[in-house]
Amino acid sequence: MNGYDLSRKWFDWCFENPDKINTNHVALYFFCIEHCNRLGWKEKFGLPTTMAKEAIGIRSYNTYIKTLNELVEFGFIKMIEKSKNQYSSNIIALSNFDKALDKALDKALIKHTTKQVESTIQSTDSIDKQVTYKQITFNATAFMCSLGYDEKLVSEWFEVRKLKKLKNTETALNGFHKEVMNSKTNINEVLKTCVEKSWGGFKAEWLKNQSNEQKKEVSPILMK
Repeated sequence: MNGYDLSRKWFDWCFENPDKINTNHVALYFFCIEHCNRLGWKEKFGLPTTMAKEAIGIRSYNTYIKTLNELVEFGFIKMIEKSKNQYSSNIIALSNFDKALDKALDKALIKHTTKQVESTIQSTDSIDKQVTYKQITFNATAFMCSLGYDEKLVSEWFEVRKLKKLKNTETALNGFHKEVMNSKTNINEVLKTCVEKSWGGFKAEWLKNQSNEQKKEVSPILMK
């Protein structure tokens, strides 16, 4: 006899007799199993009334003794010796309850599990679950520094871009870096120029600046 067997037999019986049981029966019976287990599975043992009532939350002695007597009536507990009053212990024993059952609970669980599996298969068969990835915050300063740009210049240049309402996205900064690399000029020199001239980018501003410089060098006579 062990707690697992007693628990299984108890719920088999409960499932077949739902009209007879209540929560007090469940609480008291399982406290008796626990108490017996702590006593080393003694064949018979004392069940102190006050302790049992406190353990399962029953306040009324009449409710407690009614519940205990019904467990005896159900056949799960044997009353060896009744207590003389509500302050003494009943001597009881746990019955290895093995009345012939048709295992209705086992059948119900198997039937329910089968239906649940079929329902799950049907409900998930045509569902494509979208995989959600945690959004990673892009650190623009760290990105620029990882490419070799001076952190102070990066900070100053970002202020320029902020005034121009330009966003420091990875795509935008990658585009800027490619333009700088194509110029075959020291990247920090380029960035310094962008800061000094308040350029939000490089290629377009540089080409525009080159065009303006060339116009200044053309003779007024040639422009006529």
